[in-house]
Amino acid sequence: MFATGLSDLRQMLATKSVENIQFLPFLTTDANNLSWLGYGCLKGDRTVITVNAIGAALQTLYILVYLYYSPTKRPVLLQVLLLLAVVVTGYGYFTNLVDTGMRLTHLGLFCSVFTITMYLSPLADLAKVIRSKSTRCLSFPLTVTTLVASSSWTLYGLQLRDPYITVGWGGGLPRGPIPSHPIPSHPIPSHPIPLNPIPFHPIPLSWLS
Repeated sequence: MFATGLSDLRQMLATKSVENIQFLPFLTTDANNLSWLGYGCLKGDRTVITVNAIGAALQTLYILVYLYYSPTKRPVLLQVLLLLAVVVTGYGYFTNLVDTGMRLTHLGLFCSVFTITMYLSPLADLAKVIRSKSTRCLSFPLTVTTLVASSSWTLYGLQLRDPYITVGWGGGLPRGPIPSHPIPSHPIPSHPIPLNPIPFHPIPLSWLS
């Protein structure tokens, strides 16, 4: 996923434009990294802390570059401020309203649900593929990286016997196997098929005599 974001970053820097680049994936991935970063800090898991700290830093960089090149900065700023408000509210909730012994459970459950929702939402593209019989709306690199990342974190969660990491990242596994090869289609021609009738040649009357 970081590689996919880096390709978008290179495209923005090369074209100095955000055309054909969606902002919402940067925002949701950043929120997801920040959530798991908090979970890793609370649990004391260095692997979770390191990976998600790097991920959050990269996603923040993508957001800043997108904001710089975006022609309409007001909607982007509003979404960024909304993300900051959610992060601050979540931090205040887990710090002040949740008992110390239940913080890890509540935060882990939140991270799992958020990750599953984030990775299952692109499955709506599958309906477009079936209707249009085309995979233009799917990204092969995103499909591969999602499958690899989800599989790695699921195996890591199983090794640690951590249900939140296992279930949360396991929810991204159905996103990977979406077909990425072209689906052949045989459209019905819009114009009528011309019929070639058998030519009729009248028999000369002289043949009958």
